[in-house]
Amino acid sequence: MTECANCGAAMLQDQDWCMHCGAARPGLLKRRPGWLTAAGVLAVTALLVVGASVAAYAALTKPKPKTHKQLALHPPTPVTPSTTPGTPGATPTTPTVPGTPGAPPAPTGSAPPKIPTQTPTPEPTPEGSSGSNPNELLFPPEEKGSKAGKSTKAGKASKPSGSSKSSGKGASEGLTGEGVEEGSKGESSGGSGSKSAEPEGPEPILLDTNAASTYNPNAYLSSLFGDPSLAIDGESSTAWTAEVQASLAPQVNAGIVLDLRSAQKLGSATIKTKTPGIAIEMYGANGHNLPALITDPTWKKLHGARLLKKKKVTIKLKTKGAAYRFVLLWIVKAPASSTSAAPGKVAIRELELFPPS
Repeated sequence: MTECANCGAAMLQDQDWCMHCGAARPGLLKRRPGWLTAAGVLAVTALLVVGASVAAYAALTKPKPKTHKQLALHPPTPVTPSTTPGTPGATPTTPTVPGTPGAPPAPTGSAPPKIPTQTPTPEPTPEGSSGSNPNELLFPPEEKGSKAGKSTKAGKASKPSGSSKSSGKGASEGLTGEGVEEGSKGESSGGSGSKSAEPEGPEPILLDTNAASTYNPNAYLSSLFGDPSLAIDGESSTAWTAEVQASLAPQVNAGIVLDLRSAQKLGSATIKTKTPGIAIEMYGANGHNLPALITDPTWKKLHGARLLKKKKVTIKLKTKGAAYRFVLLWIVKAPASSTSAAPGKVAIRELELFPPS
């Protein structure tokens, strides 16, 4: 048993602290570690830091691995031809390249041998040639019986010509009997070429499918007229028709009118008909409604009476720069063959309008 140095209370032999005042047992606090222990810890830490630094420096300064240089291959050694150069029919032997499957290994040496210059093997002399002229091997003589002059003449005859007369003459100079016959008929390539070289005209004005209607100011029976849309469907096999009345023949006094929906400037009109020989007139008008009569002053004459002698006719419209919404093709008379006994019909295949060119 011991006593507390502070308050004098009794303490056990192995008791380190007083239970009354909390003071330490005498001599307990003197056993704290000294400066030697702290110095040892610092020394170990310094050694670890130095070791880490040395390892990092060694990793950074480690030399790169050396790359192995690839050995250069020896150049191929040519093989001397097995046959003597200059012998007719001799075939040179193809040299083998080292590394090719089945080829013998190339011999090693300080320098490859020089490749001998091979003399080209002359070709056999053709029959009938003397063999003294070396150009005969490169440029064989022309065959006997070839007619170079005639081929030149034929080339001259094939020169394009604008007229069928000159084409027929050219064919008779150097072509066969068939060419002469075609030339006499005027079927020359020059003529077709000149036709294709003609400049294309302007595109027709685009119309609605219901833009065409029959203009019938005299109130004739509607059964006398066909479908007007067939005149603007782009098909020449269909047509708008108007039956000629026996009491009026050859007068027709009806027509087909196109509604452009808005006023447009016009340049020309193309008329395709099944009945050539009809007499027509062209009119133009503006406004929201069609003029009721052909004599209405609203109608402006775009072209006077014209006899269509062909199945396709293009006429120039006299608009004086004005624009029109309604364009009328007025059928004045049927062909002269339409009489009171056989009045017949008039037919308009297509009616196209074109802007000014």
